[in-house]
Amino acid sequence: MKSTSLSLIAGTVALAAVTGFAALTAPGDVDAAPAKAAARLPVERSSLLCPAPGLSDLAETTYTSVTPAGGSGGEAGAAELYNSTATAAGGGKKGGKDEKGKKKADSGKPVISLKEPGKPATAEVSGADAPALVGTATGRLAPGWTTQQTTMVEAGGARGLLGVSCTGPGTDFWFPAASTAKTREDYVHLTNPDDTAAVADIELYGPDGSLKSDVGEGITVPARSSVPVLISTLTSKAAEDVTVHVTTRTGRVGAVVRTADEGTGSDWLAASTDPTGTLVLPGIPADATSVRLVVFAPGDGDADLKVKLLGRTGAISPVGHEAIHVKSRMTAGVDLKDITKGEAGSLLLTPEGGKGTPVVAALRVVRGTGGKQEVGYIPATGPVGARASVADNRDKGSVLSLTAPGATATVKVTASAGSGGGEQAVKKYTVKGGTTLAVTPPVPSGLKGGYALTVETESGGPVHAARTLTLTQDGVQMFTVQTLPDDLGTVEVPAAEQDLSVLDD
Repeated sequence: MKSTSLSLIAGTVALAAVTGFAALTAPGDVDAAPAKAAARLPVERSSLLCPAPGLSDLAETTYTSVTPAGGSGGEAGAAELYNSTATAAGGGKKGGKDEKGKKKADSGKPVISLKEPGKPATAEVSGADAPALVGTATGRLAPGWTTQQTTMVEAGGARGLLGVSCTGPGTDFWFPAASTAKTREDYVHLTNPDDTAAVADIELYGPDGSLKSDVGEGITVPARSSVPVLISTLTSKAAEDVTVHVTTRTGRVGAVVRTADEGTGSDWLAASTDPTGTLVLPGIPADATSVRLVVFAPGDGDADLKVKLLGRTGAISPVGHEAIHVKSRMTAGVDLKDITKGEAGSLLLTPEGGKGTPVVAALRVVRGTGGKQEVGYIPATGPVGARASVADNRDKGSVLSLTAPGATATVKVTASAGSGGGEQAVKKYTVKGGTTLAVTPPVPSGLKGGYALTVETESGGPVHAARTLTLTQDGVQMFTVQTLPDDLGTVEVPAAEQDLSVLDD
């Protein structure tokens, strides 16, 4: 009996290191001494899903994958992303290369494989038929594993620089700032990483409430596959601002929205952080020509929110838009125009009168004018926490925005080694409370290829972060913004200290 109990304890600790949830109670321990403080251990397994990037034959997609250096010294492990339809590692057909010499993504071999922490790996695919990717990281490559998918489409209705941080699978996602307007073509991409089918529901909410639709219920996502759903086919009503809610009845999916607009191009809209009373939307570019805020209150109560822009020197309330009223289960949108006026900033939403009704939110940001407009999206995001990373930074074109909505904070920013060579660089920044600090981040010395940025909170209050990547194409500043929430690379594991004498019979 003793050996069985010890095995149970070991299994519980291992489970906690992977999932973050585990508990163990020995029989008759009601009067037992308090357990020791929980320890934080690195996760032992991570999963990531990348949506199908194919938009046109002109699409050129770069994947950059990294695990931050300085983690645990555990087993080497592996971190690989495969074509979602590949049956097994090493199986399927070999894809070869296209006419430009770039990898085709229809192979059973990994599309991208990471070898060691601290050094990114990159891969490129091209064309409209590039598939969704699914993958896992284990051992010392699991904690903080991050992959960026960046697609350039130079021309056509889907033109733009589209970027998304590949996400883990889940069961509940909120996407404010989608649309069913006639000028928009927005798709929800659902990716199933598992060997059994998942069943998902998609709910839409416009300015007047729920947009009823039977076809959004019970959507089957086959095993190890991706399903794009055109939002406008789920309802007959055209609305500029729509909140999309994705849930699963069975299984798990990765979910992200790909937007396209006739005048401003395309980008990915990532999910907002979970509903909460106070939200931070970091990283509005200094030269934004149009900023639209979209907010949704999923509960039974209305929300009254104060709106503040946190800039370089402090917080301001935008004239005419100092507050926003959000009715229950109705999407509210407000045009903040060129709110930044040449100074990068972040938006802070706080409850009026102390009533913290949970909400979700996102920003639609446009840069440029006339025929040279380009769109990007910034969802509300959680703080950096202990550590967060963003991959696919180039030698030029990256801006890192750091926002401290409360107390002043100090962060350490590490630029990883380059995927093709170069030495990491480190720099510390102090972010004053109530401000946004927008900086050109450090670049690895001798950089070759792409690199990753890792932000770690060292002292002070919470910091929210976002990275803007800009690539100029034919005079258009094509850009994409990725937020940096905590990578959850460690989890709390309760101390497994039990008196097993009662089991010693």
